[in-house]
Amino acid sequence: MSEQTIVWRRWAWIGAAAVGLSAIWAGGALRLSNASLDVVEDVRLRIVQANISQHHKWLPDLRKTHFAEHLALTQVPAKRQVTHVIWPETATPYALEWNPPIREIIGSATPPKGLLITGAIGMSDKGEEPLRIWNSLHAISFVGDIVGSYNKMRLVPFGEYVPLRDWLPFTKLTRGSRDYSRGTGQRTLDLPGLPSVGPLICFEAIFPGDVVDKSRRPEWLLNLTNDAWYGNSAGPYQHLVQTKFRSVEEGLPLIRAANTGISAVIDAYGRVVATLGLGETGVLDTGLPMPLIGPTFYSQHGNIPILFFVVLLVAVTLVGGAQRSEIDE
Repeated sequence: MSEQTIVWRRWAWIGAAAVGLSAIWAGGALRLSNASLDVVEDVRLRIVQANISQHHKWLPDLRKTHFAEHLALTQVPAKRQVTHVIWPETATPYALEWNPPIREIIGSATPPKGLLITGAIGMSDKGEEPLRIWNSLHAISFVGDIVGSYNKMRLVPFGEYVPLRDWLPFTKLTRGSRDYSRGTGQRTLDLPGLPSVGPLICFEAIFPGDVVDKSRRPEWLLNLTNDAWYGNSAGPYQHLVQTKFRSVEEGLPLIRAANTGISAVIDAYGRVVATLGLGETGVLDTGLPMPLIGPTFYSQHGNIPILFFVVLLVAVTLVGGAQRSEIDE
C-alpha cells in the first residue's frame, strides 16, 4: 500500500469523525430546541440551603443553632404553597430513629400532608451490638413519623471509613472514630405525594450508569450533599456538572440540595432550571420537572457502545501503525 493511500485513508477517518461529531451536535441541538419544561402537578418543593461552614458543622455547642437555622428557613413564607421540603446531607445533627421529640419538631415545620426529607446520621437499634451508623436520608411526615429511609451505599475512603483498618495506621479525616456502615444498594422510594424517587447521597451522583435501581426505575433523582469540604473552589462546580450528566444519561430530573451550595434543579435534559449559588443562604422553591417518556439509550445499554468504539479505534490505530511500518521498511 502506498504512502499516499495511507494518508488519504487517515484523512478519511478524520473526516468521518468530524461528520459524526457534527451530526451528534446537530441532533442534540434539535432535540433541545423542541424540549418543553413540564412539571409534576400538585408538587412544590422547597430546597433549604443553610450555608453552614464545615469547621462549624459538627461543633456540639452549635448543634441546636444549626438545627434551628434549618427550621427557620423551612418556615419562611412562600409565594406558592410548598408541599415538600428538602434539607441537605446530614442537615439534622440528631439520630432521628432515637429521637421522637426531634422528629415531632421537624413535623411541626413540615407542610400539612407533606414531607420533610433530610440527611441525618442513621443508627442501629438501641442495645444492638456492635452499634452501626449510616449516612442516611429520612422522610419525615407532618406528624413526625419516618415514612421512608435510604442509607448511603458508596462511602468515601478515609472520610466515612478506613480501608483495611486492621492493617493501616490511619484515622478518618472526619469527626468520630467509628466507621460508617454501607447501605444495601440503590433503592427506589415511594413517598407520599411524590413520584417514585431514586435517592443519592454525596458523591453517589458522580458514577455514570450506576445511580438508579435497575429493577424499578424511579421518576426523578434526589441528591443530598455537603460540598462545604471544598470551600470556595472548583469542587462544587465540578460536582454540579457531573450531576447534570446523570440527568442526561438517565432522562430523569435531578434535585440537588447542598449545604453550602450549589443547590439546583436540573431537568431531564440536563438543563439547570434554578440554582442557589455557592455560599448563599436561603431557600429555593421550585416545581418538580417531569421525566422523559421511557428510558434513554444510555440507561438501557450503559457504557457498552462506548467501549465498543474505543476498542474499534484502538484496532484501527494499530492496523494503521503496522501498515506505516511496512512502508518505512
